[in-house]
Amino acid sequence: MSRRPNIEEALKKVSSRYELVHAVAKRASQLLEKGEDIFIRDKTRGELIKKTFQAIEDIAQGKVHVVKLRRSSEND
Repeated sequence: MSRRPNIEEALKKVSSRYELVHAVAKRASQLLEKGEDIFIRDKTRGELIKKTFQAIEDIAQGKVHVVKLRRSSEND
């Protein structure tokens, strides 16, 4: 049986599901830049996992921090 990403822990690191989806997409994109394959080998278990799964795990474990950028208003 395959593992499931720790979405509940990742949700604790962000303010909404939308923000989590955005952060995971951004992190997965960063991981894809490192190589063409969509799978990477989990160093602890030795199994192949998708980079999207790894992105969720990185956020859940605090390896990646989600930073909110403020938009500047027109009056600034």
